[in-house]
Amino acid sequence: MSIAKNSVVSMFYELKDANTGELLESNLHSAPVSFILGKGQILEGLEEEIAKLDCPSEADVIIKKDKALGEYDQSAVQTLPKEQFAGIDLKVGMELFGESEDGGTVRVIVKDIKDDEVVIDYNHAYAGRDLLFSLNILDAREASEDEILTGIIAGSGACGCGGHEHNHHHGGGGCCGGHGGCGCH
Repeated sequence: MSIAKNSVVSMFYELKDANTGELLESNLHSAPVSFILGKGQILEGLEEEIAKLDCPSEADVIIKKDKALGEYDQSAVQTLPKEQFAGIDLKVGMELFGESEDGGTVRVIVKDIKDDEVVIDYNHAYAGRDLLFSLNILDAREASEDEILTGIIAGSGACGCGGHEHNHHHGGGGCCGGHGGCGCH
């Protein structure tokens, strides 16, 4: 029986670049990740594939870049004056968070550090990649009304809100290929 919308799903996963085999994330050596299916807490393409699975089950799922995080956008790479980063011990590859013009959170990756400039990239670290998820679905249960309302799973380390760790080789990115922060959209 497939997993229904508004189910709390608990799983282990390993995320690789589907073309190169590069390991991007894994929670195999920590606690399972939990999220509410249909709440946008993980990639929409991954949600669609998980909804087709039974519980418990193991599956390899490929999410093409157009259903994952889209194409890499070269115009999202900017060069800014280094003084805008005063007090930060910058390193190439590090992830920084700031506030966007509309008050939301924005994430950038430091691509290059020059004498008086810093090159930053607004693209998600997985943009332009087809993603291979190796999933081990452990449990799926109906979410409570409170869990559906708040998106917070009772008594667990919900996706993006702590409670599990990632094996990141790039310095961040959220769980299950998501955008990071509470909610992993």
